[in-house]
Amino acid sequence: MKYLTEYRNPELVKHYIAEIKKIVTRPWNIMEICGGQTHSLVKNGLLDLLPDNVRMIHGPGCPVCVTPISLIDKAINLLEQGVIVCSYGDMIRVPGSTKSLLQAKADGGDLRILYSPLEAVNIAVENSDKEVVFFAVGFETTAPSNALSVIHADKLRLNNYSILVSHVLVPPAMEAILSDKFCNIDAFLAAGHVCTIMGLDQYYPIAEKYKVPLVVAGFEPADLVQAIYHAVLQLENGTYLVDNQYARLVKPEGNLKAKEVIHDVFKIGEQEWRGIGKIPDSGYVMTDKYKKYDAGSKFVINTISGNKDAKCIAGDILRGIKKPHECPEFNKTCKPSNPLGAPMVSSEGACAAYYHYSL
Repeated sequence: MKYLTEYRNPELVKHYIAEIKKIVTRPWNIMEICGGQTHSLVKNGLLDLLPDNVRMIHGPGCPVCVTPISLIDKAINLLEQGVIVCSYGDMIRVPGSTKSLLQAKADGGDLRILYSPLEAVNIAVENSDKEVVFFAVGFETTAPSNALSVIHADKLRLNNYSILVSHVLVPPAMEAILSDKFCNIDAFLAAGHVCTIMGLDQYYPIAEKYKVPLVVAGFEPADLVQAIYHAVLQLENGTYLVDNQYARLVKPEGNLKAKEVIHDVFKIGEQEWRGIGKIPDSGYVMTDKYKKYDAGSKFVINTISGNKDAKCIAGDILRGIKKPHECPEFNKTCKPSNPLGAPMVSSEGACAAYYHYSL
């Protein structure tokens, strides 16, 4: 299959691993920002193939993992109010303050698990006597489809559809990490799917300001080792440029139509990240034009304080300060069957990757 099997070619992977070993002369810390990249690195054993002085640090690029507990509590409260809440499947087992969405469903809540927000619009059409809320979680990648659901609902003149917005943005998270006093990141692998939508413009100022190479990378084994090679080459040469390894899909300008849809429905605002805190201008909020479809404004939502399990070190994991196996609860009290935090639940969570592929 074109653009798949060739990027899983073991010989190509071995070639780039050998090239990395040839050029590296000192220790480097490289953060892959995306949880999908983390899973590919762990699943394919790439961390064991890299030389010891190239250390991969796992970043916060898992939308489920960084969704704050307070927002999960809000979704649960909507269920308790009799609202039909629709969500992607990987959100339903993430712990809130006292329970998960799945537990709230077991308590009688009408939770629908969907593949597309447009399905939620159809549910609103079919249940005109009920309020329907889609839990709109994601990075820039899922923002266009979530925005389209609002535009579609508006065209249908639906008054019973809204979205609970939890959209976070990658570049501000990078800056937050680089500004952290504990930061030891020398280079970044940026998320290829995010850049497919947004393009490259937002990354040039970060590379220049913080003097870090930034390589946009894909998700297959050959993609990742090639991107790591490009990052190490820049580090060894003392350069800090934005490099596009994923050029087969990522265009410098991104997807202009998708960005037009995003900016029609959303504007940039402050967002809270689980384990990191509030980051200015790091998320999407609804524009005034579509404010009536904002569930956070439409409903009176009562939640508790958003307490977390004191044993969970999700914040340290998401900021790259610690790795999953360094958590005292990893594979003990915290397992996929009984997660203490989101990184053990999500299909892109670092803890889940280590549990499934490195034990």
